[in-house]
Amino acid sequence: MKRRIGILTSGGDCPGLNAAIRGVTRAAYEMFDAEIIGIHDGYRGLIEGDYSLMTRSQFSGILTLGGTILGTARTPFRNMRVIGEDKIDKVAAMKKTYKELKLDCLVTLGGNGTHKTANLLSEEGLNVIGLPKTIDNDLYGTDFTFGFHTAMDIATGVIDRIHTTAASHGRTMVIEIMGNKAGWLTLYSGVAGGADVILIPEIPYEIEEVAKVVEKRAKNNKGFTIIAVAEGAMNRKEAKMKKKEREAKRAAEHYSAAADVASQLSEMVGVEARAVVPGHIQRGGSPSAYDRVLSTQFGVHAAELIRDECYGVTVALKGNQITHNALKDIAGVPKLVPTDDQMVSIARDMGISFGEKE
Repeated sequence: MKRRIGILTSGGDCPGLNAAIRGVTRAAYEMFDAEIIGIHDGYRGLIEGDYSLMTRSQFSGILTLGGTILGTARTPFRNMRVIGEDKIDKVAAMKKTYKELKLDCLVTLGGNGTHKTANLLSEEGLNVIGLPKTIDNDLYGTDFTFGFHTAMDIATGVIDRIHTTAASHGRTMVIEIMGNKAGWLTLYSGVAGGADVILIPEIPYEIEEVAKVVEKRAKNNKGFTIIAVAEGAMNRKEAKMKKKEREAKRAAEHYSAAADVASQLSEMVGVEARAVVPGHIQRGGSPSAYDRVLSTQFGVHAAELIRDECYGVTVALKGNQITHNALKDIAGVPKLVPTDDQMVSIARDMGISFGEKE
């Protein structure tokens, strides 16, 4: 039986997207008569009818390739039911493209926003399967998302390199790691990179406590300090603000978490503090071996779900098992770092500070 499968990648890019696309399509070609429609630039392509019929050869040689061969774009979920100046009903347009293409299934690769739209389309009657990607690892219902481990390796590598120059010059180095809402990437790379302080959005910090760490290390003849700070980390005063108020303040100040922390420490302690922002480097390049395997596992399971006509779900890793969750159960549910998470406890037991009062 022939299956026409539409596939798209939406939201920010990350390593492993192409490996996952390859996993879906290669398994589909092997298990049943598959026809793959590549939808360009995420949901924009589905809305505007921008797509192409793919050939099997187009999925060859992409396992190690970063980015996405389909292109991606951000189409915010909050705007999906909003008809703008273009007078386009986005949901109706996506359903129209799906039906015109005579798709049996739509596979969406993305993070939280992508999954919310995937669930919306599932509720509208389309056959949808999600694949969880994000370097933030903040998707509910899965232990890990693909892209996270590669980004962790890159962020850890940055911290490793900063260590040597920090030690050589006796500096306090503040490295800003991606993660606006969730601190998983900063937490894991901070532990892996040997950071002395880790600041994440889920645990509001006090700069005075961070300063104490820097001063204590100086007194113990440790002339440098490594601080890993998530881009969304906030102090206690900011944590009490409403989200819109905090975002407006930061936008007006062209805020950088690392620059702010470094500047305050320079004034308070008198140390030479430098901010380092690796930025989108953390999202680029070839996926790690772990992410290649995980992406492939996710992709193959998606093809199995298509074969079994099991729709309205997203693939997940739970323990050592590849499984799936109902889209309605996970869409819009963020997975933040619990303050009592085991990795947080491990870090504390090693003497790593989260900027809290002792």
